[in-house]
Amino acid sequence: MTVLPDDGLSLAAEFPDATHEQWQRLVEGVLRKSGKDVSGPAAEDALSTALEDGLRTRPLYTSRDAASDSGLPGFAPFVRGGRAEGNTVGGWDLRQRHTALTDGLVLADLENGVTSLWLVLGEGGIPVSSLGRALEGVYLDLAPVVLDAGADVEPAARELLRQYEERGVAKEAARGNLGADPLGHEARTGTSAEFAPAASLARLCAEEYPGLRALAVDALPYHEAGGSAAQELGSSLATGVAYLRELTEAGLTAEQACAQLEFRYAATADQFLTIAKLRAARRLWARVTEVCGAPSAQVQHAVTSPVMMTRRDPWVNMLRTTVATLAAGVGGADAVTVLPFDHALGLPDAFARRIARNTSTILIEESNLARVIDPAGGSWYVETLTDELARAGWEFFQRIEQAGGQAAALRSGQLGQDLAQTWEARTGKLAKRREPITGVSEFPNLTEPPVERAPAPAPRSGGLPRVRRDEAYEALRARSDAHLVATGARPRIFLAALGPAAAHTARLTFASNLFQAGGVEPVTEGTFEESGATEVCLCSSDALYEEQAATVAAEFRSAGATHVFLAGRPGQYTDVDSYVFAGCDAVAVLSATLDRMGVS
Repeated sequence: MTVLPDDGLSLAAEFPDATHEQWQRLVEGVLRKSGKDVSGPAAEDALSTALEDGLRTRPLYTSRDAASDSGLPGFAPFVRGGRAEGNTVGGWDLRQRHTALTDGLVLADLENGVTSLWLVLGEGGIPVSSLGRALEGVYLDLAPVVLDAGADVEPAARELLRQYEERGVAKEAARGNLGADPLGHEARTGTSAEFAPAASLARLCAEEYPGLRALAVDALPYHEAGGSAAQELGSSLATGVAYLRELTEAGLTAEQACAQLEFRYAATADQFLTIAKLRAARRLWARVTEVCGAPSAQVQHAVTSPVMMTRRDPWVNMLRTTVATLAAGVGGADAVTVLPFDHALGLPDAFARRIARNTSTILIEESNLARVIDPAGGSWYVETLTDELARAGWEFFQRIEQAGGQAAALRSGQLGQDLAQTWEARTGKLAKRREPITGVSEFPNLTEPPVERAPAPAPRSGGLPRVRRDEAYEALRARSDAHLVATGARPRIFLAALGPAAAHTARLTFASNLFQAGGVEPVTEGTFEESGATEVCLCSSDALYEEQAATVAAEFRSAGATHVFLAGRPGQYTDVDSYVFAGCDAVAVLSATLDRMGVS
């Protein structure tokens, strides 16, 4: 061993440790310059970000924020992963979703990196009778199969088992999930389903197919109805508990019942919230199974969120799904499904499916993400967020249990109301662009041709709604598209830039983005008379508004303008009709603008 000479150089010796209070005082100084006179903890709170479920992300986390002990990977409470080795042996399971029967597509996925199949059968998917054709050429002893058959779960499961028998697959070699999820089906369709078929399949798997699970606990219906992370956790927990009760009443032991469940969660582009949600889910389920006397790790299937997928500028969805997949992998998901970027438009094409499956492959093979066990573990922020989210999820679970359980909460409408209230609050943030959507509410491209795909089978419906972040803006853009088809031109607004570029650039860019989000084409060149517009938005600095806004607005009205906006703070000038500014309700402004322009 080489011993370095003692040269008296200690790099940290001259830097005393800073205290939390010293940092707060520095924050106070910065906030004071921006006009906020707050001190101490209030200064820190001013930099915090409010999340759903009453959570807040603080600007600084230190060792004093350490959460409760998260244990070791592979050991209760399984926060750090259900297996001691994590995903280091081969990475997570790449699970591709199929909803339509297309010859060769399943094999193409398996030959190019996919390791398991998720098949939607029956209503909204592949006919149960065509399952054998869908699996033609597939080595069923190598590729696990997960079914999602809704009300057709029993015939679908029997058909898969028949395929195993016909192809000589040993019962102990079968892998996957038969997909029974009666409460998930009820959440999707509003139609209750008997649990007896699920119990029968669970007994069969427990006794004869050790590698098969019978039930899925799908939290996607609650996420897709607008639910928060805690509501998704609480709903999945209540569903899992309901299934344990039913299975043990049907004769399975608690240990056998726990082994029959696999949980499905949404992974969003909010990477830290997704990481914390998956870690919190394992903690909560560990508590449930501990109480049941059969402590076990939760098996997790993460799916990139359909709610975040946009129809306009769908290419950005590749970035969203990449972040979501990274978060799912870091969060410890056992299997990950990356929805293709054109998922919201219809049946994905070959390119979209290729990008989807390669997203996981790059993160595993090139980024080496799976080589680290629980890479987020030890982060004071992640550990604190995990703990806080677990508490919020447990509270929502208790609320459901107090209502009589998951089935009762669904049938009474309480659960739907809770989810709707959360989505209503989030819709307000989307409308005000507090939650931006790149390519839709921010930096939209009106000239980009639409991406078209063959229609996908209509998904199951009739229960909880399916929402999308882009839906309000999509409705506005659809009105603009119809106007373009009918008249040959989009509705237009003339953006009047006053003064030099330094005075108007920021507000001109802001106004241009805002109006394009609703399909209104901004015109900045030439004169108002040449623009074909009927409305005007003034863009400049406050100082130039003081000098010129009233006069310029009057001139535009004389030239035929029917409405004059001003890009800036509201209430300062009485000579304009309305204002557009950061935090305004963009959806309401744009809808009213299209109404005035006669765009139906």
